[in-house]
Amino acid sequence: MAQRYGGKFSPDPAANEVEAEAPPLVEASFKGRAPARYGARINILFLLPVIALAASFFQPVAGMLTDMAGAATLLLAAWLLRDGIRAEDAYEERKVARRPAIPRKIFSSVLTGIGTGLLVFGGQWNALTAPLIGAVAGGLHLFSFGLDPLKDKSLEGVDHFQSDRVARKVEEAEKLLDGMQDAIKRAGDRMLEGRVEAFQDTVRTMFRTVEEDPRDLTQARKYLTVYLQGARDATVKFADLYARNRDAGVRADYVRLLDDLEHNFSARTQRMLLTDRSDLDVEIEVLRDRLNRENLVIDR
Repeated sequence: MAQRYGGKFSPDPAANEVEAEAPPLVEASFKGRAPARYGARINILFLLPVIALAASFFQPVAGMLTDMAGAATLLLAAWLLRDGIRAEDAYEERKVARRPAIPRKIFSSVLTGIGTGLLVFGGQWNALTAPLIGAVAGGLHLFSFGLDPLKDKSLEGVDHFQSDRVARKVEEAEKLLDGMQDAIKRAGDRMLEGRVEAFQDTVRTMFRTVEEDPRDLTQARKYLTVYLQGARDATVKFADLYARNRDAGVRADYVRLLDDLEHNFSARTQRMLLTDRSDLDVEIEVLRDRLNRENLVIDR
Protein backbone atom coordinates (compact mmCIF):
# COMPACT_ATOMS: atom_id res chain seq x y z
CA MET A 1 0.00 0.00 0.00
CA ALA A 2 1.43 3.41 -0.99
CA GLN A 3 2.43 5.79 1.78
CA ARG A 4 2.99 9.52 1.61
CA TYR A 5 6.61 10.31 2.41
CA GLY A 6 7.08 12.97 5.02
CA GLY A 7 10.07 14.57 6.60
CA LYS A 8 11.55 17.76 7.99
CA PHE A 9 11.86 19.39 4.57
CA SER A 10 8.70 17.94 2.99
CA PRO A 11 5.61 20.06 2.31
CA ASP A 12 3.17 20.13 5.21
CA PRO A 13 -0.50 19.97 4.09
CA ALA A 14 -1.65 21.60 7.33
CA ALA A 15 0.77 24.45 6.87
CA ASN A 16 -0.35 24.87 3.28
CA GLU A 17 -3.95 25.22 4.43
CA VAL A 18 -2.92 27.96 6.85
CA GLU A 19 -0.97 29.74 4.12
CA ALA A 20 -3.96 29.54 1.80
CA GLU A 21 -6.13 31.31 4.37
CA ALA A 22 -3.62 34.13 4.81
CA PRO A 23 -3.69 37.23 2.56
CA PRO A 24 -1.23 37.49 -0.34
CA LEU A 25 2.16 37.82 1.27
CA VAL A 26 4.54 38.44 -1.60
CA GLU A 27 2.70 41.56 -2.75
CA ALA A 28 2.36 42.90 0.79
CA SER A 29 6.06 42.55 1.53
CA PHE A 30 6.92 45.10 -1.19
CA LYS A 31 4.18 47.58 -0.32
CA GLY A 32 5.51 51.12 -0.28
CA ARG A 33 9.10 50.00 -0.63
CA ALA A 34 11.68 51.44 -2.99
CA PRO A 35 14.99 49.98 -4.16
CA ALA A 36 18.00 50.88 -2.04
CA ARG A 37 19.69 54.05 -3.23
CA TYR A 38 23.28 53.85 -4.45
CA GLY A 39 23.25 50.07 -4.01
CA ALA A 40 25.68 49.32 -6.85
CA ARG A 41 28.03 52.17 -5.93
CA ILE A 42 28.23 51.09 -2.30
CA ASN A 43 28.94 47.49 -3.33
CA ILE A 44 31.83 48.73 -5.46
CA LEU A 45 33.15 50.73 -2.52
CA PHE A 46 33.22 47.50 -0.51
CA LEU A 47 34.92 45.59 -3.33
CA LEU A 48 37.79 47.99 -4.05
CA PRO A 49 39.35 47.85 -0.54
CA VAL A 50 39.24 44.05 -0.68
CA ILE A 51 41.23 44.14 -3.94
CA ALA A 52 43.69 46.61 -2.40
CA LEU A 53 44.02 44.38 0.66
CA ALA A 54 44.84 41.35 -1.49
CA ALA A 55 47.42 43.34 -3.51
CA SER A 56 49.13 44.59 -0.33
CA PHE A 57 50.66 41.16 0.33
CA PHE A 58 52.94 41.58 -2.68
CA GLN A 59 54.67 44.66 -1.24
CA PRO A 60 57.43 45.15 1.35
CA VAL A 61 56.40 45.11 4.99
CA ALA A 62 56.10 48.89 5.37
CA GLY A 63 54.05 49.22 2.19
CA MET A 64 51.93 46.20 3.12
CA LEU A 65 51.03 47.65 6.53
CA THR A 66 50.23 51.06 5.03
CA ASP A 67 48.03 49.53 2.35
CA MET A 68 46.26 47.33 4.90
CA ALA A 69 45.51 50.38 7.03
CA GLY A 70 44.20 52.23 3.96
CA ALA A 71 42.02 49.29 2.87
CA ALA A 72 40.60 48.89 6.40
CA THR A 73 39.82 52.62 6.51
CA LEU A 74 38.01 52.42 3.16
CA LEU A 75 35.99 49.42 4.35
CA LEU A 76 34.91 51.37 7.44
CA ALA A 77 34.02 54.32 5.20
CA ALA A 78 31.85 52.12 2.97
CA TRP A 79 30.08 50.66 6.01
CA LEU A 80 29.40 54.13 7.44
CA LEU A 81 28.12 55.31 4.06
CA ARG A 82 25.66 52.43 3.77
CA ASP A 83 24.41 53.06 7.29
CA GLY A 84 24.18 56.80 6.61
CA ILE A 85 22.12 56.26 3.46
CA ARG A 86 19.69 54.08 5.39
CA ALA A 87 19.40 56.68 8.16
CA GLU A 88 18.80 59.41 5.59
CA ASP A 89 16.10 57.36 3.84
CA ALA A 90 14.34 56.81 7.18
CA TYR A 91 14.62 60.55 7.88
CA GLU A 92 13.16 61.50 4.49
CA GLU A 93 10.33 58.99 4.82
CA ARG A 94 9.06 60.56 8.04
CA LYS A 95 7.28 63.88 8.30
CA VAL A 96 8.58 64.40 11.82
CA ALA A 97 12.10 63.19 12.52
CA ARG A 98 15.23 64.03 14.43
CA ARG A 99 18.50 64.42 12.56
CA PRO A 100 20.86 61.42 12.77
CA ALA A 101 22.95 61.60 15.93
CA ILE A 102 26.13 60.76 13.98
CA PRO A 103 26.77 62.34 10.53
CA ARG A 104 27.83 59.03 9.01
CA LYS A 105 28.06 60.23 5.40
CA ILE A 106 30.37 63.10 6.36
CA PHE A 107 32.56 60.78 8.42
CA SER A 108 32.57 58.35 5.49
CA SER A 109 33.87 61.07 3.16
CA VAL A 110 36.64 61.97 5.62
CA LEU A 111 37.63 58.32 6.02
CA THR A 112 37.57 57.83 2.25
CA GLY A 113 40.07 60.67 1.90
CA ILE A 114 42.29 59.23 4.63
CA GLY A 115 42.13 55.69 3.22
CA THR A 116 42.89 56.83 -0.31
CA GLY A 117 45.78 58.93 0.94
CA LEU A 118 47.23 55.93 2.80
CA LEU A 119 47.01 53.74 -0.29
CA VAL A 120 48.74 56.38 -2.43
CA PHE A 121 51.40 56.92 0.21
CA GLY A 122 52.02 53.19 0.56
CA GLY A 123 52.54 52.86 -3.18
CA GLN A 124 54.60 55.97 -3.90
CA TRP A 125 55.92 57.16 -0.50
CA ASN A 126 55.22 60.73 -1.57
CA ALA A 127 54.18 62.85 1.41
CA LEU A 128 52.95 65.66 -0.86
CA THR A 129 50.92 63.73 -3.43
CA ALA A 130 49.10 61.45 -0.99
CA PRO A 131 47.28 64.20 0.97
CA LEU A 132 46.26 66.00 -2.22
CA ILE A 133 44.80 62.87 -3.82
CA GLY A 134 43.14 61.94 -0.53
CA ALA A 135 41.53 65.39 -0.27
CA VAL A 136 40.25 65.12 -3.85
CA ALA A 137 38.84 61.63 -3.16
CA GLY A 138 37.08 62.81 0.00
CA GLY A 139 35.64 65.84 -1.79
CA LEU A 140 34.35 63.76 -4.69
CA HIS A 141 32.83 61.28 -2.24
CA LEU A 142 31.00 64.08 -0.43
CA PHE A 143 29.86 65.58 -3.75
CA SER A 144 28.55 62.21 -4.96
CA PHE A 145 26.60 61.20 -1.85
CA GLY A 146 25.84 64.54 -0.22
CA LEU A 147 25.61 65.64 3.40
CA ASP A 148 23.68 64.03 6.22
CA PRO A 149 20.46 65.70 7.41
CA LEU A 150 21.75 68.36 9.79
CA LYS A 151 18.53 69.60 11.41
CA ASP A 152 15.39 68.13 12.90
CA LYS A 153 12.32 67.95 10.71
CA SER A 154 8.89 68.97 11.96
CA LEU A 155 5.58 70.18 10.59
CA GLU A 156 4.83 73.85 10.18
CA GLY A 157 2.76 75.28 13.00
CA VAL A 158 3.43 72.35 15.34
CA ASP A 159 5.15 72.91 18.67
CA HIS A 160 8.78 71.72 18.61
CA PHE A 161 8.39 69.91 21.93
CA GLN A 162 5.42 67.94 20.61
CA SER A 163 7.27 67.11 17.38
CA ASP A 164 10.32 65.92 19.31
CA ARG A 165 8.15 63.76 21.55
CA VAL A 166 6.49 62.14 18.53
CA ALA A 167 9.85 61.56 16.81
CA ARG A 168 11.22 59.91 19.95
CA LYS A 169 8.21 57.60 20.30
CA VAL A 170 8.35 56.62 16.62
CA GLU A 171 12.06 55.82 16.91
CA GLU A 172 11.39 53.59 19.91
CA ALA A 173 8.56 51.86 18.05
CA GLU A 174 10.79 51.34 15.00
CA LYS A 175 13.30 49.53 17.21
CA LEU A 176 10.54 47.17 18.33
CA LEU A 177 9.62 46.51 14.69
CA ASP A 178 13.28 45.81 13.87
CA GLY A 179 13.47 43.35 16.76
CA MET A 180 10.32 41.68 15.49
CA GLN A 181 11.77 41.36 11.97
CA ASP A 182 15.07 39.96 13.27
CA ALA A 183 13.21 37.39 15.38
CA ILE A 184 10.95 36.09 12.61
CA LYS A 185 13.97 35.44 10.39
CA ARG A 186 15.09 32.79 12.86
CA ALA A 187 11.92 30.82 12.15
CA GLY A 188 13.14 30.13 8.61
CA ASP A 189 9.72 30.74 6.99
CA ARG A 190 9.72 33.22 4.10
CA MET A 191 5.94 33.43 4.02
CA LEU A 192 5.83 34.48 7.68
CA GLU A 193 8.54 37.06 7.05
CA GLY A 194 6.30 38.58 4.38
CA ARG A 195 3.34 38.46 6.77
CA VAL A 196 5.31 40.34 9.42
CA GLU A 197 6.36 42.94 6.85
CA ALA A 198 2.71 43.47 5.93
CA PHE A 199 1.92 44.06 9.61
CA GLN A 200 4.82 46.50 9.82
CA ASP A 201 3.40 48.47 6.87
CA THR A 202 0.12 48.83 8.77
CA VAL A 203 1.95 50.00 11.89
CA ARG A 204 3.98 52.53 9.92
CA THR A 205 0.75 53.95 8.52
CA MET A 206 -0.14 54.77 12.13
CA PHE A 207 3.31 56.35 12.55
CA ARG A 208 2.66 58.70 9.63
CA THR A 209 -0.77 59.60 10.99
CA VAL A 210 0.66 60.51 14.40
CA GLU A 211 3.45 62.51 12.78
CA GLU A 212 0.94 64.56 10.80
CA ASP A 213 -0.99 65.40 13.96
CA PRO A 214 0.98 64.96 17.23
CA ARG A 215 -2.28 65.27 19.17
CA ASP A 216 -3.01 61.68 18.07
CA LEU A 217 -0.08 60.44 20.15
CA THR A 218 -2.30 60.19 23.22
CA GLN A 219 -4.61 57.76 21.43
CA ALA A 220 -1.76 55.78 19.89
CA ARG A 221 0.57 55.63 22.90
CA LYS A 222 -0.59 52.20 24.05
CA TYR A 223 -0.28 50.81 20.50
CA LEU A 224 3.24 52.20 20.01
CA THR A 225 4.51 50.81 23.32
CA VAL A 226 2.53 48.04 25.03
CA TYR A 227 1.04 46.33 21.98
CA LEU A 228 4.18 46.56 19.84
CA GLN A 229 6.35 45.30 22.66
CA GLY A 230 3.95 42.40 23.17
CA ALA A 231 4.04 41.64 19.43
CA ARG A 232 7.86 41.68 19.49
CA ASP A 233 8.03 39.37 22.53
CA ALA A 234 5.45 36.99 21.04
CA THR A 235 7.42 36.85 17.79
CA VAL A 236 10.65 36.04 19.65
CA LYS A 237 9.01 33.18 21.55
CA PHE A 238 7.25 31.88 18.43
CA ALA A 239 10.44 31.93 16.34
CA ASP A 240 12.37 29.96 18.96
CA LEU A 241 9.59 27.39 19.32
CA TYR A 242 8.76 27.05 15.63
CA ALA A 243 12.40 26.69 14.63
CA ARG A 244 12.60 23.58 16.84
CA ASN A 245 9.44 21.63 16.01
CA ARG A 246 7.76 23.33 12.99
CA ASP A 247 4.38 22.90 14.69
CA ALA A 248 1.62 23.90 12.23
CA GLY A 249 -0.77 24.66 15.09
CA VAL A 250 1.64 27.14 16.66
CA ARG A 251 2.14 28.71 13.25
CA ALA A 252 -1.62 29.09 12.76
CA ASP A 253 -1.98 30.72 16.20
CA TYR A 254 0.78 33.19 15.38
CA VAL A 255 -0.79 34.10 12.02
CA ARG A 256 -4.12 34.72 13.76
CA LEU A 257 -2.33 36.94 16.29
CA LEU A 258 -0.86 38.99 13.45
CA ASP A 259 -4.30 39.25 11.83
CA ASP A 260 -5.83 40.52 15.08
CA LEU A 261 -3.01 43.00 15.66
CA GLU A 262 -3.15 44.31 12.11
CA HIS A 263 -6.93 44.72 12.28
CA ASN A 264 -6.72 46.64 15.58
CA PHE A 265 -3.89 48.90 14.44
CA SER A 266 -5.75 49.66 11.21
CA ALA A 267 -9.01 50.36 13.07
CA ARG A 268 -7.27 52.70 15.52
CA THR A 269 -5.61 54.58 12.66
CA GLN A 270 -8.96 55.01 10.92
CA ARG A 271 -10.52 56.33 14.14
CA MET A 272 -7.70 58.85 14.50
CA LEU A 273 -8.30 60.01 10.93
CA LEU A 274 -12.03 60.37 11.62
CA THR A 275 -11.25 62.38 14.76
CA ASP A 276 -8.97 64.66 12.76
CA ARG A 277 -11.73 65.11 10.17
CA SER A 278 -14.24 65.94 12.91
CA ASP A 279 -11.86 68.52 14.38
CA LEU A 280 -11.43 70.05 10.93
CA ASP A 281 -15.20 70.21 10.42
CA VAL A 282 -15.58 71.97 13.77
CA GLU A 283 -12.89 74.52 12.84
CA ILE A 284 -14.58 75.14 9.48
CA GLU A 285 -17.97 75.70 11.11
CA VAL A 286 -16.48 78.08 13.67
CA LEU A 287 -14.75 80.10 10.95
CA ARG A 288 -17.94 80.22 8.89
CA ASP A 289 -19.92 81.49 11.86
CA ARG A 290 -17.34 84.20 12.50
CA LEU A 291 -17.31 85.25 8.87
CA ASN A 292 -21.10 85.40 8.80
CA ARG A 293 -21.16 87.55 11.94
CA GLU A 294 -18.57 89.90 10.49
CA ASN A 295 -20.51 90.18 7.25
CA LEU A 296 -23.66 91.02 9.20
CA VAL A 297 -21.82 93.75 11.07
CA ILE A 298 -20.42 95.16 7.82
CA ASP A 299 -23.82 95.10 6.13
CA ARG A 300 -25.22 97.21 8.92
